[in-house]
Amino acid sequence: MSVAEPRRIVLFRHAKADWPQVSDHERPLAERGRRDAPVAGRKLADSGSAFDLALCSTATRTRETWKLAVQELPQRPKTVYEERLYEASPGELIAVLNETPDDVQNLVLIGHNPGVQGLTDVLAGDSEGDARTRLNRRGFPTAAFAVLTYSGSWKALEPGVATLVDYWAPSE
Repeated sequence: MSVAEPRRIVLFRHAKADWPQVSDHERPLAERGRRDAPVAGRKLADSGSAFDLALCSTATRTRETWKLAVQELPQRPKTVYEERLYEASPGELIAVLNETPDDVQNLVLIGHNPGVQGLTDVLAGDSEGDARTRLNRRGFPTAAFAVLTYSGSWKALEPGVATLVDYWAPSE
């Protein structure tokens, strides 16, 4: 695979979480989250991209979101549960993405706000169609995802080098 071929990066916020008396890291999905996660998975499947790698926060709600969403994909990618994605800033998320092996073409990152939305804003130097308008109008609600493309080595991923090509959020 050539690093000149566009890579696809999907930034996926976990589905709606519940607020039981547990630590923030251990919060499970709410009923709405259990409904929205598979819908998001079907929308990801409709995008036509097979993912080579999924990077998922270790928080309960992100793991549950991914478990429900991945069942809707035609192929299950290798999944790495990464502690550094929990409460990560856009810069910290870029540092994790910079470690991705260059044989990975399409990647999905399942994480949290404000990091996921911030990373989308930071990476997207350009956008196609009305993706940015829809993102700006809706924000980044739970179970939403942004699709970006980027040409280059993962080590060279930095602010402004990607194109926002799609954005989806569940209806509320």
